Amino acid sequence: MANLQTILKTEIQRLARKEIRTQTAALHATVTSQRKRITKLADDLAATQKEVARLKRQLRHDGDAATTEQDADAPAVRFSAPGFAGHRKRLGLSASQVAAILGVSALSVYKWESGKTRPRAKQLAEIAKFRKLGKREANAILELASQA
Repeated sequence: MANLQTILKTEIQRLARKEIRTQTAALHATVTSQRKRITKLADDLAATQKEVARLKRQLRHDGDAATTEQDADAPAVRFSAPGFAGHRKRLGLSASQVAAILGVSALSVYKWESGKTRPRAKQLAEIAKFRKLGKREANAILELASQA
């Protein structure tokens, strides 16, 4: 009796494994195809990211060349964050007062002085004018701005 029971148990296990294999074969095929698809998408993404980086470099380079051509006739204005802050202090002005003179926000002046950002071309022209101001002229401009 024990022999028949062992044979039946072994046969049931064999048939169960065979049935499980047939049931999961489709799932295995799907998983394999999805993995291949994920790998292909990852490769496509990497290629696209490389292309975007290349285009950004090209745009930056082309933009610099175009800016250089446009600004060839305009005088170059240098900007130094410590120099800007030093001039503001020599005039005895606060960052908000300098911002009022330049027509920008006080936060912009703070970021320029700390070196976190650089002024734009339009603002550089205003800064160049600001550099030429003395205490009296700066105070006169502030008084005019406060009256308006």
